[in-house]
Amino acid sequence: MDGRYEDRIRRVLQHIHDHPDGDLSLDALAGVAAMSRFHWHRVFLGMTGETLAQAVRRMRAHRAAFWLVSTDWPLERVAARAGYAGQRAFSRSFRELYGVTPLAYRRAGCVETVPLLSRQGDHDMHPVAIRSLPPLRLAALPHRGPYIGIGAVFEQVSAIFSSRAFWPQSRGMVGVYYDPPGAVPEAELRSHAGIAVADGFDMPGDLEEVGLNGGRHAVLTFTGPYDRLHLAYDYLYGDWLPKSGQETADRPPFERYLNSPAEVAPAELVTEICAPLA
Repeated sequence: MDGRYEDRIRRVLQHIHDHPDGDLSLDALAGVAAMSRFHWHRVFLGMTGETLAQAVRRMRAHRAAFWLVSTDWPLERVAARAGYAGQRAFSRSFRELYGVTPLAYRRAGCVETVPLLSRQGDHDMHPVAIRSLPPLRLAALPHRGPYIGIGAVFEQVSAIFSSRAFWPQSRGMVGVYYDPPGAVPEAELRSHAGIAVADGFDMPGDLEEVGLNGGRHAVLTFTGPYDRLHLAYDYLYGDWLPKSGQETADRPPFERYLNSPAEVAPAELVTEICAPLA
């Protein structure tokens, strides 16, 4: 295991503990980890089994629990010091984690730690290779919302290619995913559904041009249904990357689809997950 990734996890957890009322956004914590926001959350989730939001919620509650029994601060002050937006939000979140109200917890006078949601068991293994990939030019449409819904956008792009006889200029289907699931609300996840095209392709006005840099990438090959791709990401970022000695580049991962549900059964779908490397 490359100790740099473990050090990043420990550094971020210590920062959350020391600054529960500070800026604990994805961008801020990625800065503490000294890692790209495109990849840091996936590493954290893959290595610990909990999202950054879960870690922040757990540690804020633990700090509040300590102050409840070790000080006589009013609940409003405890809530503010622990980073809650107000006493109502504090009471609701605290009760969900500890099963009692903050006042009842104070009266009991005993600090109990909210258990770490640590990863259980090993990740499923998948083949990963470091490859030098060429730059890609995509004819794409944007998607906002749960990534599992991007298929409808791919259908739109495909319909344009079919109706205008663009398929001879196609170089394959590609999805670009800008936000790590769990880091932002599902409704705010941003992605592009695209088809790779040659430099000479005349981009129509109703499609967006998206450029992906070439260079070194960690390429994981996953065989199976799309709704299990998240397990492959967990392995790539939570197991392979920390052991590899590699560093990610500040660019989002993307997926290349080597066949389609129209051609094969879900269990036979082949997807390459491509993580840019520094």
